[in-house]
Amino acid sequence: MSTKAHQTILTERGMQIAERRIPTMAAKAGHEAYWTTLRDTGAVTVKMANGQVVERMLDGSVTVIKNMAIGKRVKPGTILRRVK
Repeated sequence: MSTKAHQTILTERGMQIAERRIPTMAAKAGHEAYWTTLRDTGAVTVKMANGQVVERMLDGSVTVIKNMAIGKRVKPGTILRRVK
């Protein structure tokens, strides 16, 4: 006996609505991965915050590793290439 997989056909409007949700879903997934890393490994994460490289522990404590010069703002979608 074969079963037919249920397929949903989206209209163009339906696809546009779904695509608008992608940035929000990606941001949520990134935050969840960040907190899962802290919770599951008990390790620290290193990230940039307010022009500083900081180490964040699971308990919320933050240690500044290095102060960085604030760089240029880059427009979303800009393609960066290494200069040799």
